[in-house]
Amino acid sequence: MNTINTMTALTIDTLKVQLKEWKGCDLAKTACAVLGEGNANAEIMFIGEAPGEQEDKLGRPFVGPAGKFLDELLNSIGLKREDVYISNVVKYRPPANRDPTPEEKAACMPWLKMEIALIKPRIIVPLGRHALGHFFQKLSITEAHGKPQKLTDSVTVFPIYHPAAALHNGGLRQALYDDFKALKSFLDAQK
Repeated sequence: MNTINTMTALTIDTLKVQLKEWKGCDLAKTACAVLGEGNANAEIMFIGEAPGEQEDKLGRPFVGPAGKFLDELLNSIGLKREDVYISNVVKYRPPANRDPTPEEKAACMPWLKMEIALIKPRIIVPLGRHALGHFFQKLSITEAHGKPQKLTDSVTVFPIYHPAAALHNGGLRQALYDDFKALKSFLDAQK
């Protein structure tokens, strides 16, 4: 990632500027850069797979239908978007919302790592299998959702299905609400 100026004091804002100038992922030719947003001191960081159509248009993560459902899920446990940080593994929308390729995920991964380093969350919530695969390659989202996984002594990964999955499969809607309740119980136990 030679184009990242590491001499500048990195903040989320400087990272956004640098990402807009970066052309290290082929998706940058057809889509807008979308870095995460939210509380720069958040204890909880939500990570999805890639921006969708609305995110690409607005340059913000989780603002389409899945984002509205994520807001609803956050509200169900007394949180707001301003309380957390929300990002994606891939920083550009894949054409027609197809799954990101391993190469696209690898190209964008340094950006996510920098976001994590700047935010320093205690709890990382991967939304869906693509985000979970970054932390635990052999763990299935079907088996792991709603169950905390220790990443380090100070960071826990709490996998949850992607909200978009429930929009396509109504049967997952209750599982998402249940996982968010489990997340709240986990958070309450940490206090």
